[in-house]
Amino acid sequence: MSESNPIRVFTTHCFEETDDYLRIFEFLESVDRFYYLNVSKPENLPTTGGQQELKDELIAQIKAAEVMFVLPSEFEQNPDLTNFMMDVAAANNIGMITIRPFGGLHETPAELVKRCGDPIEWNDREMVDALKLQARGEDTARWEVIDFPGFDKDGPIEE
Repeated sequence: MSESNPIRVFTTHCFEETDDYLRIFEFLESVDRFYYLNVSKPENLPTTGGQQELKDELIAQIKAAEVMFVLPSEFEQNPDLTNFMMDVAAANNIGMITIRPFGGLHETPAELVKRCGDPIEWNDREMVDALKLQARGEDTARWEVIDFPGFDKDGPIEE
């Protein structure tokens, strides 16, 4: 993944930019040297053709992606359309990632966990690691380093 070969990301939407939709990209923008291309276009709401035209537009957007974020808030707002988007992703071998509901007040819907695997947290590092793994098979295998004041690698620091 480089600036010339960004990860193509689709985020579920019902043709509007919700708070969670925008939050995804705020988190991704905060990561240095991580390049992605947002292929989801909520502003491309078809004006004619009805439900089939909506689905055709979503299919085109999803097929341009390598990986999909499935937002629980979108699932709660419109489960049928979100299931359709997940079906399209599955049919096109596009990896799916779900994130826990923002704020931690609700649980991730069981259907999303079943289809997408364990949800990740709203954390830029976890989001980028999940994108790299699902889109390109890159396992970052990063570890958290915890610093304990008053200790170094040899034990307590004597002053």
